[in-house]
Amino acid sequence: MSENTPANGTTPVDFWFDPLCPWAWMTSRWMLEVEKVRDVEVRWHVMSLAVLNEDRLDELPEEYRDMMENQAWGPVRVVIAAQQLHGDDVVGPLYTALGTRFHNNGEGPTREAVAAALKDVDLPAELAEYADSDRYDTELRASHREGIEKVGQDVGTPVIAVPGADGEQIAFFGPVVTPAPKGEEAAKLWDGTLLVASVPGFYEIKRTRTQGPLFD
Repeated sequence: MSENTPANGTTPVDFWFDPLCPWAWMTSRWMLEVEKVRDVEVRWHVMSLAVLNEDRLDELPEEYRDMMENQAWGPVRVVIAAQQLHGDDVVGPLYTALGTRFHNNGEGPTREAVAAALKDVDLPAELAEYADSDRYDTELRASHREGIEKVGQDVGTPVIAVPGADGEQIAFFGPVVTPAPKGEEAAKLWDGTLLVASVPGFYEIKRTRTQGPLFD
């Protein structure tokens, strides 16, 4: 994967997501808005909350631990299988189909929702079988590692990386935002995020969340 800006001048934005995460979903919808108002192109990659938390399950609240063990593996395994078998171009549309059903429609990460999402984007129904398969876990872990190593193990999903002025990538977790900004507000948040993320030694801005994600 090249980290440099393509010859056509469009800036590549690498975005790592787990389809289970509602906050990553909100950020991804914002990135689609940014594509409309800035000369950027999002390249989608999977990361995994299950992989991120597998060595610290005993430290997690019971409900979250149950989610990591029983819900988190299936959807991301289906996405990585789709990518391996049908190419990078299916990742973004499949993520949109999954996220719309999981989050906007309130169906949750059920097997039925995964099957319906595959149908929504004309992908083979048998891809749903990979939810219970470790066939592409090596590729899943590699994609996860590529994203998380850019920002460190103390954050989660999403991770965003863009080319910096010196050719090295600028990478950051988030931003966490709800609802997803649109139009000029999306552009302002993008410009500001890049500005602070490009400052050497900058690590974090944070404030207490007062509401959950607001889906369209």
